Amino acid sequence: MCNFYTFALTTKTVNVCFMKKTIQKIPKILPVLILFVLISFTSMAQNALSGTVTDSKSGAPVSGMTVTIKGTKTSTQTGADGTFKLTAPAGKNTLQFTSVGYVTQESTSADGIFRISVVQANQVLNEVVVVGYGTTRKKDLTGAVSTVTSKDFQKGNITTPEQLIAGKVPGVSVISNGGQPGSGSTIRIRGGSSLNASNDPLIVIDGIPLDNSGISGASNALSFINPNDIESFSILKDASAAAIYGTRGANGVILITTKKGKGGEVKVNFSNLESWARISDKVDVLTGDQVRGIINANGTDKQKSQLGTANTDWQDVIYRTAVSTDNNLSISGGIKKLPYRLSLGYAYLNGVLLTDHLERQSVGLNINPTFLSNHLKVDLNLKGVSQKTRFADQGAIGGAVSFDPTQPVYSGNGNYGGYYEWLEPNGDLILNRPNNPLGRLAATDDEQKPRRSFGNLQLDYKFHFLPDLHANVNLGYDISKNTGTRFIPSYAAVGYNINDPYEGGSIRYGEQRKQNTVFDFYLNYVKDIAKIKSRVDITAGYSYNGYDQKDYNFRTYTAVGDTFAGTIAPGIKYHREEHNLIGIFGRLNYVFRDKYMLTATIRRDGSSRFNEDNRWGTFPSVALGWKIKDDLFRASRVVSDLKLRASYGVTGQQDGAIGNYSYYSYYNTTGVNSAMLFGDSTILAVYPTAFNANLKWEETTAYNLGLDYGFFNNRITGSLEFYYKKTKDLLNQVAQPAGSNFSPYIIANVGDMDNKGVELNLNLAVIRKRDLTLDFNFNTTYNKNTITNLTALRKDANYIGQLVGNADAVNGFIQINAVDGPKNTFYLFHQVYDKDGRPIEGLFEDINRDGVINEKDKYKGHSADPSVYYGFSANLIYKKFSMGFVARANFNNYVYNNIASNFGRYNVVAGAYTIGNASTSYLDTRFQGTTDLQTSSDYYIENASFLKMDNINMGFNVGKLGKYRIANLRLNAVLQNVFTITKYKGLDPEHGNGIDRNLYPRPRTLSVGFNLDF
Repeated sequence: MCNFYTFALTTKTVNVCFMKKTIQKIPKILPVLILFVLISFTSMAQNALSGTVTDSKSGAPVSGMTVTIKGTKTSTQTGADGTFKLTAPAGKNTLQFTSVGYVTQESTSADGIFRISVVQANQVLNEVVVVGYGTTRKKDLTGAVSTVTSKDFQKGNITTPEQLIAGKVPGVSVISNGGQPGSGSTIRIRGGSSLNASNDPLIVIDGIPLDNSGISGASNALSFINPNDIESFSILKDASAAAIYGTRGANGVILITTKKGKGGEVKVNFSNLESWARISDKVDVLTGDQVRGIINANGTDKQKSQLGTANTDWQDVIYRTAVSTDNNLSISGGIKKLPYRLSLGYAYLNGVLLTDHLERQSVGLNINPTFLSNHLKVDLNLKGVSQKTRFADQGAIGGAVSFDPTQPVYSGNGNYGGYYEWLEPNGDLILNRPNNPLGRLAATDDEQKPRRSFGNLQLDYKFHFLPDLHANVNLGYDISKNTGTRFIPSYAAVGYNINDPYEGGSIRYGEQRKQNTVFDFYLNYVKDIAKIKSRVDITAGYSYNGYDQKDYNFRTYTAVGDTFAGTIAPGIKYHREEHNLIGIFGRLNYVFRDKYMLTATIRRDGSSRFNEDNRWGTFPSVALGWKIKDDLFRASRVVSDLKLRASYGVTGQQDGAIGNYSYYSYYNTTGVNSAMLFGDSTILAVYPTAFNANLKWEETTAYNLGLDYGFFNNRITGSLEFYYKKTKDLLNQVAQPAGSNFSPYIIANVGDMDNKGVELNLNLAVIRKRDLTLDFNFNTTYNKNTITNLTALRKDANYIGQLVGNADAVNGFIQINAVDGPKNTFYLFHQVYDKDGRPIEGLFEDINRDGVINEKDKYKGHSADPSVYYGFSANLIYKKFSMGFVARANFNNYVYNNIASNFGRYNVVAGAYTIGNASTSYLDTRFQGTTDLQTSSDYYIENASFLKMDNINMGFNVGKLGKYRIANLRLNAVLQNVFTITKYKGLDPEHGNGIDRNLYPRPRTLSVGFNLDF
């Protein structure tokens, strides 16, 4: 028989059974019993703890992480497989996980087994998304905002920042403007919202809105931003996100954040990139032998006598292997409590076109200290860039296509610089004929020296009496200046003076100055209210932007410094324009139970560009969000994240066609050709300009429905968006009754246009292992653009539309903006073909059957803009080796082959005065060039859908170097513009306006470089 005695040992209960006889002997065995109890207590008062630590993003085990029992000094480290074991005292079952590069985390486990997913420090930073006038938590976003950080940027020889995100963001099209260094790209977010005004998005860098009007002496205003200084992009695509920028948000907003100092010990990074670029293809033209064969078979005796004996490929003559270098040094750290980052950049970028180069020097300084016990945060950003550019004469590109390939490059004498030129029998230059392409390049010295500085001081003060309330001040500036000279010597054929060969050539000076200022003040209040399970984030403020521009006037001189006969000195030193924009804005973010979200924004803008009646406009937006995961799939192991978003908002557009003073009439000066002679003095006349007193900004109303998703522990993530944008008060040219204005046409707000589309973004973490990761990104966009009205009378049947897209002076307009069609629709004759499928020159379909071929027989079909575009990228990391690629594709975009239409005919080979060259399309068509209407044929419209491999990149992390192992070395190599798959017969299927003229070819570039971290 047993008597049971219960011992309560901490949280354990032990029942011990003793026989009666044993109880009688307790006094004798008491020491043994006490020892037994102590051993039991010791063994049961300690907990065996174990677990596994993995990376939250890659899923790979994390080794070397310190695991500490909270409240004790007992710790261990995770092994190579991420596992650990610990013995903890009774009641100590909370562990702390710490490691460099990861956020410190705590966790408690009832059963002593831990499965921990730790978050990288920079990953937490990415959870805060930059939006207009502040930041917000990524999980609280209700608008369509895409973020791209430096780790996902395009690699290689990047000269302008927008190239970093090409193919990376759904709904964002980045089309290169050509291969010239610094030429940049055309950016479109969810299709263009305007016909005559700007379609460019607003660019904001560190809180400074940049002027979209460009800078004299620079191919692209964004070329002044060093891509190596950029940390991230936030692209605001829908009106809910962009409405806080009011009259400037209709085309979307791109927020650029540059790298900041993080304090701590000094860190030095030096990077070098050496690049070699060559053209990947050439325009298909006739060879010298083919030209001789054509002229000998069909030409006159004079033409036959003009034939040379050479086989000159003029494209080989004017293009080269361009060698470039890009070097960047950054120093960051902290002096006491003063974090800083200093960056220096130097790039020398040669173009593939001879004589073309861009030299850029940049400096950036960021200081972001805190004062008053961290109640005052200061962020000082300063950037300065100096460029020295020589612009090659791009007329040589067309000249290389059309110049006689039977002639040599050099003439053998010193005339015209020693280059072969077409001459009259008396030795004079034959006018109105193409000049020697190499001679054009050598003779034109176009030197520009643009400089730009921009920066701001941001103050963030947290009130002592109410720490949830912050006051923010942003003081910014953007100043630029350019001085340039374009010189052509007197001996050059391109500057030939028929009246006096010794007074030829020219010297032209140019100068521009801009000064823009920014002042923003806003209050921000963020509060978690636990009692009602809510979070509020309220922002309200005031914004001022001032723009001041001066363009200086100079007289033109001959190469020897004499004034041109009949010209006069400018009577006005410079032309100055300025305008101001002020705004009052507010935003409310409200989150209930951490899963229901509301965002409401309103902005009221006033612009000096409009009269008092139209000066002010109000731009509201509202958005809702619901974290479906937390309501319907809380216990699901498949669904990791699921959020539904819906938004509505109104934004405006005031750049481009809207001038600073277009709402009232003012007088302008005429050119020198209209100068009047009064006695011995010559003065310039003045004339009144057209005006529209009722002019106002275009207004876009947008709707967005989005779904953010994540599956299988976020191994699959992405978003699906549906959008609709309606632009009203569209600017269009409107005819004026005779005598009612100072021009037969004015720009007026009379049109409407729609954009509707779907975006899909898909991220796949295919492999997540310790030494191997593989990620894919795929995005696609469908956009349909439709013009719904262009006149004061809706759908006026007598108005065919606005002619646009002037191919050249000969071809005239080949595109139209018309109701019920997309912008930039091709407007051409329908070609008639013979029984063998060959086009019949000058024969077109009589669409209206009136027996006459004229403008009424042109039809509207095909658009220059793609209806669908894709982006695809992949990244592979295996131990110290990395590899990736980025590809893009466009579908249903059409291009007018202006090279074939201009040069694909016999009369450009057998010219009236000299021999020329032709596109190889002549061999297919045998067009003679006697019919002017032929250049308006749809025969030259080609489907330019394409698939491009933008780049393939590889890297290797060598690791620590030297005896003391103080520097870490990474090597990288990138091949850009790898290949293009397309049916388009021209040089490149990618053209922003759909017209293939003399495009500066985009080269194939190989870059190798290294990064050193100290």
